[in-house]
Amino acid sequence: MRPRTLRTSLATLTASLAAAGCLVAAGPAAGPAAGPAAAQERPQRNACSPAVSLAEYSDALDKTTYDGTYVGKLSALARDGRGGVAALSDRSALFRLDARTLKPRDVTPLADENGAALDAEGLVVDRDGSYLVSSETEPSVRRYSRTGEILGRLPVPDDLRTAPEGGARANGSFEGLTLLPGGRTLIASMEYPLAGDPADTVRLQSWRRTGHGDFRLGTRYTYRTDPGLGVSEVTATPSGRLLVLERGFTSGVGNTVRLYLTDRPGGGTALGKRLLADLADCPSLGATAGQPQPNPLLDNYEGMAVTGRTEGRLDVLIVSDDNQNAVQTTRFLRLRVRA
Repeated sequence: MRPRTLRTSLATLTASLAAAGCLVAAGPAAGPAAGPAAAQERPQRNACSPAVSLAEYSDALDKTTYDGTYVGKLSALARDGRGGVAALSDRSALFRLDARTLKPRDVTPLADENGAALDAEGLVVDRDGSYLVSSETEPSVRRYSRTGEILGRLPVPDDLRTAPEGGARANGSFEGLTLLPGGRTLIASMEYPLAGDPADTVRLQSWRRTGHGDFRLGTRYTYRTDPGLGVSEVTATPSGRLLVLERGFTSGVGNTVRLYLTDRPGGGTALGKRLLADLADCPSLGATAGQPQPNPLLDNYEGMAVTGRTEGRLDVLIVSDDNQNAVQTTRFLRLRVRA
């Protein structure tokens, strides 16, 4: 889902990955340290903050196509158990990307029970290789096979449905989706508050896996956003805490994107948070922007996944949704995060 932003006509699509963009790396890591404690304390190259550094960015998929499908409007990422990265378009296309080059390997179309396109926003690759996909139209969470067939649908509380059936605003419901370590708890995050809730409070709905492998409704959590921002993505860390992307847009100024770490769900229904980085503070590494931005590296970041660990820090991949808009960019960031 895109925040309020300037709409412009899309430039003619280009299909060549080779000509589409660049991969800009931060350079070699610092030399070996004396031990684990020293590794945590030594200054990070291309730091966004003491907890986050930028390894590289890539615009290689911007305004490209693959197998006749537009590679853009990417709203979610998930680590694929087959050694790649799954990327979800909010227009019902699921791509498998090479984990290193990010080039598409294949694409699978998705649809609802009537064959209609989804407003797909959240993605989890389950332990059996099936996909859990959230849509903010109803909202809903559906399970799909690897080849795109619907296998089932999770229950959703009535008050989380889009108005007038419930209290969720249109294009403001299930924006993020993640599975906690162990695979027993699934969490979907609302982007904006329900009607009647405080302006800075969003809901996170959980489901618990039963002994039969299906999911039943679980605990509901609350999370407080910064003023004017919504939650564009959540993803679980190996410790069971959540990384949260908060995002907003101001015309003539650009995007605000902040990365937070929450408390571990289960200790209470209100999740506390700690700022890891404001992405405006990251080095730009030569990135350019087609519209005003506080930092030209910024765009409409929506998807996020933990892909591994390097030098004691989590490898986190983030992608922007270009809204199929000529002045926005499909951009990937590789971050190293101490969380």
